[in-house]
Amino acid sequence: MTGKSTRKPRIVVAGAGIAGSLITSGLARRRDIELICLERVGATGHLDAGTGLNVGPNAMKCLTMFMPEWASAIYANSLPWESWQISLTNGEVLMDLALAEVAEMPGIRIRWAELYQLLRAPIRSHIRYGAALTRCDAEPGGRLTATYTDESSGQSAEIGDIDLMVSAEGRYSPSRDLMFGEEAPTFLGVCLYRLLFPVGPDCPIGDYGQWFNGPNRLLAYRVPGDFVYCAGSFPIPSDSAIPDHMKTPEALASAYTPANGQLSREAAFLVEAVCANVDSIHWARLQEGGQRFAQPGKPILLVGDAAHPMVPTLGQGATQAIEDACVAVEEINRALDRGDSLTGIAARVEARRVERVRFVVEFSRQATDTMLAGADPVAGTRQKTQEPFMRKLRSLYQDVPVPAATVAEHA
Repeated sequence: MTGKSTRKPRIVVAGAGIAGSLITSGLARRRDIELICLERVGATGHLDAGTGLNVGPNAMKCLTMFMPEWASAIYANSLPWESWQISLTNGEVLMDLALAEVAEMPGIRIRWAELYQLLRAPIRSHIRYGAALTRCDAEPGGRLTATYTDESSGQSAEIGDIDLMVSAEGRYSPSRDLMFGEEAPTFLGVCLYRLLFPVGPDCPIGDYGQWFNGPNRLLAYRVPGDFVYCAGSFPIPSDSAIPDHMKTPEALASAYTPANGQLSREAAFLVEAVCANVDSIHWARLQEGGQRFAQPGKPILLVGDAAHPMVPTLGQGATQAIEDACVAVEEINRALDRGDSLTGIAARVEARRVERVRFVVEFSRQATDTMLAGADPVAGTRQKTQEPFMRKLRSLYQDVPVPAATVAEHA
């Protein structure tokens, strides 16, 4: 007589970023699955991640409902994002919005490195660091096999019989490319560069602010540890690389200095910091890509920037990754509790997320209008203070996914 199979479902999470870490954490207490998280960077590779991020109020609202312990931990280790001010670099204030007018709770400001350490600490036993995914193949029985290169040995390793793979590797996701094919991104004609630098007690930068000189923009805010995160931008042709001459201190200072040469205290502080740290700048081009959560019949789910690479204008990249993670954890746990196949997880997550993500992607692109060549930041910001934009902002920050149990209670 043959005994009942005791094989546990095998779930592989590719990427230990924000979404991948939250999903791994949300499943880590289960004893009825085999859970593996692959992270292509080594264990210390993100300890000095040189940027900061702001996470929107919608992500914190979502976490508070789905994973309240993580909402509390993140709030405790970050600074609150409570306001959004837009000015010209000469100091003229165009918008001064308290987020409490459009959101139900604050967002947060934090360094990437600190958030990574916080999220990964409880799940380190599940993470295989230095594991770069190189292949993802369908097996005859409907499962997957993942092949990765082990950084420490240089050898290839294989994980077979995967019941569900969650791709959370960011906008340059190897598993997305392997399963769906490479897709060319859409460039919006904007250079976006990033810089994190230490500051002293005389720093005038606090909560989230933006400063425009024409379409050239500086964005900055304070993060824990006496650092300021700054993201600068200026228009470039959408079909060309960033001009080398624009990467010089002289060109950058000129981009943000108004005709009369008078900079506000905040703008002058940022321009000086950017020019002094130009060798530490990370340069990129503003881009977005298509939305993909699932491939019919394949047990693979894409989340975060792997699923919907979007422009960061409204700070929704990491924020939407958190919303994705909350829904994914709930759907996976529900399927496991019912003994259902994990093959349908991706389709169920997509059904719950696709319209919301489409709205966020389009709204983020629309909000980029003042950063494009020829834009008028005064007129464009004035429109952002009007009800049509504010209505969308309230929807962005408040209309988040809710737990399925809550939906059932109100059905």
